[in-house]
Amino acid sequence: QAQLVESGGGLVQAGDSLRLSCAASGRTFSTYVMGWFRQAPGKERDFVAGIKWTGDSTYYADFVRGRFTISRDNAKNTVYLQMNSLKPEDTAVYYCAADASRYIATLKGNYDYWGQGTQVTVSS
Repeated sequence: QAQLVESGGGLVQAGDSLRLSCAASGRTFSTYVMGWFRQAPGKERDFVAGIKWTGDSTYYADFVRGRFTISRDNAKNTVYLQMNSLKPEDTAVYYCAADASRYIATLKGNYDYWGQGTQVTVSS
């Protein structure tokens, strides 16, 4: 059974960095687009970043562009989200997702598999 497991969340101060990991198991996701989404309390789940299976194409939401970096290691079936210069408004549960299509989608409905999420809390 395919499974995505996120890790690396925690409580940090504004300006700090965190690195999230998403480990895939049960099948290979090396040909999937991988994405990160986030959901704050009472809000919709928003696209954060995506990466094509080749790793040479990425896309970011405007509110994280220049601060966050998505990467992947297909040999390890793992995707990462390096988050720098964190702000209190980045506080949310962060989810990893996999999409079987060829192009990076920003709509959560396009994604076929989801992890359980990891909490990121940024204090001011």
